[in-house]
Amino acid sequence: MALLWKDQLSVGNDLIDGDHKYLIEVINKAEVAIKAQNSVQLTGVLDELGRYGASHFDREELVAKAVGYPKSDQLHVSHERLKTELQRVKEEFGESWTQETGAAFTQFLRDWLVEHVIKEDMLMKPWMTKHSPRFDPR
Repeated sequence: MALLWKDQLSVGNDLIDGDHKYLIEVINKAEVAIKAQNSVQLTGVLDELGRYGASHFDREELVAKAVGYPKSDQLHVSHERLKTELQRVKEEFGESWTQETGAAFTQFLRDWLVEHVIKEDMLMKPWMTKHSPRFDPR
């Protein structure tokens, strides 16, 4: 079942929320590739996830600092841990996919995004709502 964006996931900043929506789309593409056992498509999607995830983390940290979020340094540490974990899991599963490893990887990707948004990014919301949803410090 595909992940869907819900307003409850909004941190109150259009830039970050837009990134999260796109990351959901990428994770959904990964799930389709896993179910189809299409390793070529999956490799491309995971590369996209890694690249886009890294640029999203940079944007998110920039916005967090600009709105005065006091735990922005901890957010950076968390992002580095997520990038390392994604790389580790990609390498662990490698090129051979069974239904079981595919299901485990799909669950990892869902948890990677949703758990991070709910447990960490939502803590920024009180600082985000002090600014316009269109706030962009770039």
